Amino acid sequence: MANTNVFTGADGSITLSTPEGTEGEKAQEVLTDYDMISVGRVQNVSVEVKSDVKAFHEIGQRYATELRPGNVTIRGTIGRAYINGAMLKLLLGEAASNRPAASWAQPSFNVTLMVENPANPDVNNTVTLHGVKLDCWNYNMPEDDFLMESISFQALYMTVADAA
Repeated sequence: MANTNVFTGADGSITLSTPEGTEGEKAQEVLTDYDMISVGRVQNVSVEVKSDVKAFHEIGQRYATELRPGNVTIRGTIGRAYINGAMLKLLLGEAASNRPAASWAQPSFNVTLMVENPANPDVNNTVTLHGVKLDCWNYNMPEDDFLMESISFQALYMTVADAA
């Protein structure tokens, strides 16, 4: 049965997990130190999946003859009002605490976005982004509003699971 329910941001949650390997271990250190398995105080979460579809046009034809799939890019942003350095450490790894003499491993982790209506808990939608790396961190300190940090990220691939 297909999911036909609607959700709001209040129905959502974000959890982080780590893959195996050195980059996953670096991310696990940050997640453990900052108790970040469940990410709180977020807003304006966006995920964009882009496929570079290439159109082949024959000479003398106005419409494309064929559409060929190209590279797939997965990226997104998260705004967060809980400023504590965790996201910056997920971006920079050990370079957030000191300046390493040589190259270092950038943490890599998985992000799971789940929406579930409390009135209908058997229906949910889960998107898991795998191999996520942060590529930008912004800090906003407005005069009369909440302090916010914003991150942008890229992911290697994603999986989707619906339960209805």
